[in-house]
Amino acid sequence: MSAAPNRRPFDAGRAAYLALNALLLGFLLLPIAIVLVFALNPTPYISFPPVGVSLRWFEKFFTNAEFMNALWLSLWVATVVLVLSIVIGAACALALARGSLPGRAVLTAFFMSPLMVPAILTGLALFQAYLLSGIGRPVWGLIAAHTLVAVPYVIRTTLAVLHNFDRRIEEAAAVLGASPVRVFFEVTLPLIRPGVFAGGVFAFIVSFDQFPVSLFLVVPKGETLPVVLFNYMKFDLDGAIAAASMVSILLALSVVLVLERLIGLKAYVKL
Repeated sequence: MSAAPNRRPFDAGRAAYLALNALLLGFLLLPIAIVLVFALNPTPYISFPPVGVSLRWFEKFFTNAEFMNALWLSLWVATVVLVLSIVIGAACALALARGSLPGRAVLTAFFMSPLMVPAILTGLALFQAYLLSGIGRPVWGLIAAHTLVAVPYVIRTTLAVLHNFDRRIEEAAAVLGASPVRVFFEVTLPLIRPGVFAGGVFAFIVSFDQFPVSLFLVVPKGETLPVVLFNYMKFDLDGAIAAASMVSILLALSVVLVLERLIGLKAYVKL
């Protein structure tokens, strides 16, 4: 008679842990599910159960010139902010981690300060500064404001990688005859790339979804998508808002998938 296979004893603690994680995940995904139902619902209001499935709100979003102009402006601003944030944030992180700077802790806190100040106050302060200096509200001013808010994300993720960086690899490359520039581009940069790219993803998403700062710095007929949606909701509330939200979510997801293709999600999760 064969012995019964060994069964793992029931672990109540692990079961509770998994159940709690499932509840938290469901709580986080529930708003997205509601927005998706609203976007696909043919009626201009949320109804449960849904009365049908329709793409009319996506069609309204993509055929609305104001929505499309705002979408392309947001994408363009977020792309420029992504590049600027990566360059500035990576340089600042290297200076903080490698440079023998006096008061490094104070400098780190200073660079992180945009995360501590409410974004609406940052937007108001920049709005007053631009007007008092006679700059007005140009697009490059909006890009500069978004970059100010986004750079701390790149600094933080890059510093996390540099914290465990083995500098002996760079020293070995230098001993073998590599110039400082070659060491940076062929040794340092590939090793810190996960942190830089992860911060860049945060910078893109923060810029694309930025509302408080943009609210003060955009001009009529030159508004970003969050501001256009805010103004739209003041006069109308239908499924086009949900469709725009789903487009934003899919864009953010696409950026993460690009990151997966470039450096792998495992490298991203380690940060």
